[in-house]
Amino acid sequence: MLQETMFGKKRIAYWVSEKKMKKLNWFEFEGVCNNFGYELFKLDLESDLESQGGFNVLLHKLTDTIALANNGDEKCSNTIRLIETYISRHPELVVIDPIPNVRQLLDRYMAYSIIAATDLYKYDVFTPTFCEIVTNSKEETEVQLKNHNVRFPFICKHVLGHGSKQAHEMVIVFNKDSLDACKSPCVVQTFINHNATLYKIFIVGEQYYYIERPSLKNFYPCNEKPIFFYSSDVSKADSTSSLSVLDKEDEVIRRSSPDPNIMGKIASTIRKAFNMDLLGIDVVIENFTGKYAIIDVNAYPGYDGFPNFFYALLELIKEKEAKRDLKIKSVIDRN
Repeated sequence: MLQETMFGKKRIAYWVSEKKMKKLNWFEFEGVCNNFGYELFKLDLESDLESQGGFNVLLHKLTDTIALANNGDEKCSNTIRLIETYISRHPELVVIDPIPNVRQLLDRYMAYSIIAATDLYKYDVFTPTFCEIVTNSKEETEVQLKNHNVRFPFICKHVLGHGSKQAHEMVIVFNKDSLDACKSPCVVQTFINHNATLYKIFIVGEQYYYIERPSLKNFYPCNEKPIFFYSSDVSKADSTSSLSVLDKEDEVIRRSSPDPNIMGKIASTIRKAFNMDLLGIDVVIENFTGKYAIIDVNAYPGYDGFPNFFYALLELIKEKEAKRDLKIKSVIDRN
């Protein structure tokens, strides 16, 4: 039996874009919340937060707003500042996910560094070699690539993983003659051949689920010109991109299936590393070696195919509330 929280009525404030709400069929979540005694309401970021009534939980996907704030957008900076001020005044508030944690995830260089610092290498899991490019000098870029063991071909990505169309613009660079395709600031990452198969791990607290998606075909160092593409076009479920069609000589390469135990280890380790509960992890399995490469991590992904997603989300909220209540009760008892 659910109990009322020690803060009174169970009220969940959320901010999710209209596009995200439509994709997730958000009205279904409203029904799930009502069935379990929760009131769900959308936070008005244009109004004073204190005037919108008390709430115990803040559930958000403010990734684009945070990214734009990081890029100096004044309105977005003010919005995030007001939200963080409200959170600091209400330490009892459960925030999914903490804004500072989301902020560090949005920086691809920082995110890759966090992944590289985990112990996943013990399980043949790695993040491909990478480095940050902050110059438009081809000579300096060559030095950076060499110093960080980034090999051709590599993928060049915008540093920020959200906030603009640029975040999804990527370039495959095959040789040093094409280094001018890398526009700083950017992150470059050695391309891992994986037979055009990507696995997306969706995380909701301790629960996870993974699906298979199309991905880039195999590429090798060559004299070809760089290939520009949008990552969202290649990896969506119904993608018909020619970049996902294997060349004839690669069709004979045996494809490995993911080990559920390793996928679970990736999910739990990355969740702990970022201290976040709503994550998407892009994983590929390297041809011939069978090693697992984590090529990206995203905040609050699409959760396509995740079974009973909204029930899992509400279960996460209840768990976070229970931990919060226990922590505060412990403080009260000590005093």
